[in-house]
Amino acid sequence: MPSALIIGARNFGFAIVQRLLADGWSVTGAARSADTLKKLRAAGADALEIDVTDQASVLSVLSAVADRHGSVDLVVNAASPYGSRSGPFGGGELAAAGPDGFEQWAALPARGAFAFLSASARFLREQGSPATIVQVTGGSSRRAMPGRGLWAAGAFGVRALTQAAALELREHRIHVALLIVDAIIDRSGEGDAHSADPESLADAVAYLATQSPRAMTHELQVTPALDNWTP
Repeated sequence: MPSALIIGARNFGFAIVQRLLADGWSVTGAARSADTLKKLRAAGADALEIDVTDQASVLSVLSAVADRHGSVDLVVNAASPYGSRSGPFGGGELAAAGPDGFEQWAALPARGAFAFLSASARFLREQGSPATIVQVTGGSSRRAMPGRGLWAAGAFGVRALTQAAALELREHRIHVALLIVDAIIDRSGEGDAHSADPESLADAVAYLATQSPRAMTHELQVTPALDNWTP
């Protein structure tokens, strides 16, 4: 039975957990919130506390999953770490940004991706068997928008680190993919056609996790049908 670790399992991450459980995976969800951990256990998954911005925390959780299930076959980072953000969404215009604007909007997402990718790469290389790493980010990783440059800077950093990991780990039979969700994820369950459906996004993760080594997708962009697609 394949084993998966899903980090950031509150909303979209929880949909991934449910999809993989239905497919017969052994699934561990990792989060910081006690309520999320309780929700994971109720769904039938293992649950572990994690700080995705801390390499040691990520390594510890990976080791715990491997100790319980024998190996780790899939690692997904769906967490979006942010600090205390203030002012306009996305950080606002650069001309008006304060001295702590970069730390508030750009630093933590890239730091989280760095800790996740670095720890996962180290662990999976030592494990020595084929595996898949999926890092999730938003559409700002493909282009910046006026007033949201600081937000995009973090997403661009996530994309660059994921690309580097994909290049470094391919020869070790470790598939690294960036899943770009270029939409607001629907958390209401009302089926808004302009938002991304968590279940469909979970299908995308399942697709990436089961690809043949002869056909690896390293970047997958998901956009709702009624939204403009920006390549």
